[in-house]
Amino acid sequence: MWVKLGDIADLYTGDSIPELVKTTKYTNIETGYDYIGTKDVGFDNMIAYNNGVKIPYDEKGFKYAYDTSILLCIEGGSAGRKIGKLKTKVCFGNKLCAITPFGFDNSYLYYFLQSDFFRFMFNEQNSGIIGGVSIKKMFELSIPLPPLAEQKRIVEKIEELEPLINRYGKASEELARIKSAFPEDLRNSILQQAVEGKLVPQNPADEPAGELLKRIKQERQQQIKEGKIKPSKLPKSNEPLNPADMPFKIPDSWIWQRLDNVGIYKKGPFGSSLTKGIFVEKSDNTVKVYEQKNAIYKDEKLGNYYITNDYFEQKMKGFEVFPGDIIVSCAGTIGETFVLPDNMEKGIINQALMKIKISNYIYVPYFLVYFDFIIKETSSNQSKGSAIKNIPPFDIFKQLPIPIPPLTEQKRIVKKIKDLDLLINNLFELIA
Repeated sequence: MWVKLGDIADLYTGDSIPELVKTTKYTNIETGYDYIGTKDVGFDNMIAYNNGVKIPYDEKGFKYAYDTSILLCIEGGSAGRKIGKLKTKVCFGNKLCAITPFGFDNSYLYYFLQSDFFRFMFNEQNSGIIGGVSIKKMFELSIPLPPLAEQKRIVEKIEELEPLINRYGKASEELARIKSAFPEDLRNSILQQAVEGKLVPQNPADEPAGELLKRIKQERQQQIKEGKIKPSKLPKSNEPLNPADMPFKIPDSWIWQRLDNVGIYKKGPFGSSLTKGIFVEKSDNTVKVYEQKNAIYKDEKLGNYYITNDYFEQKMKGFEVFPGDIIVSCAGTIGETFVLPDNMEKGIINQALMKIKISNYIYVPYFLVYFDFIIKETSSNQSKGSAIKNIPPFDIFKQLPIPIPPLTEQKRIVKKIKDLDLLINNLFELIA
């Protein structure tokens, strides 16, 4: 039968207690009835009894709810959503409604009050002023009432299924987490295998990286001779690396080297060198200022900051970038890289970028594989687990070790990563 809620249950709200009175008169009392406020009824249908507030057993002027009662929040932002079934007699707050059924098990009513149908009716009656429904309207809400024996069967079936639903919910959440983390976790695993020399087989016919290193050193000596770079002042950069101290073992055909010895690195100018007053409109006599967004969004066309060619020649020439240079974002969103293309505008880096020119004997895409995996991890460690705010200081950054494979293997590694990345994307589309 369809019945009114007020015809099958007793309904009434509790009593409010001013906060000052609550803390001075009813807190830290050893014996008495627990006082249940709205905050003590959870969205998880649980009631917190041990909140430190009690009403003495002989206190007058308070309404009580009984161990057969259900407490439902009917006022405020959590109206209709906070509910709990009592297990003992309590005093309760004025935003809660005690619902005590007449002559039947409260479990059926308890589950009905959590149904979408009831919450729809409840929301339809919502006053919309402070949220909630008056006791008068609560009395008029309709409820479908089965025979008593069927009520019990319904409750038994719900309680039989509830643990399964909870298990399914947890399994579903875990599956969603795995799906979300899957591509990134798998890619990180592939990158780890790549830089350890485990992603592709070694080819005995490849020229060992030791021979490659000789040419890198010759290249660097020539750059010093031509005045393009200065000899490193970092002590460790001129010391041989001990493979036993490196973070992982690499194949015999590979070699460890410090970043300082395989590339040229330069951070952008001081901020005071590129203030708004210096920027001009683009013209035939201007030089572009590349920004973080060029690295982050991999697009050399973004941005409209320019300086005059005269200012460039006077103070900014050392920050010029060329096709094939890598620009790196160094603040906020750090570690994003972009290789400047052949059709780039003549330009310089701003204070939030670093430029890298890698040796001609290291395949740039391989270097970026290493950079993306190792440098970001190092930056995170330098930030002590907090949000990464900066590339490590240059004296640390330049001395980081890089594992160098033979040049032909560098290219095989990059190709394998691209092939696997395509497979990961296809697989993720299948399981998403």
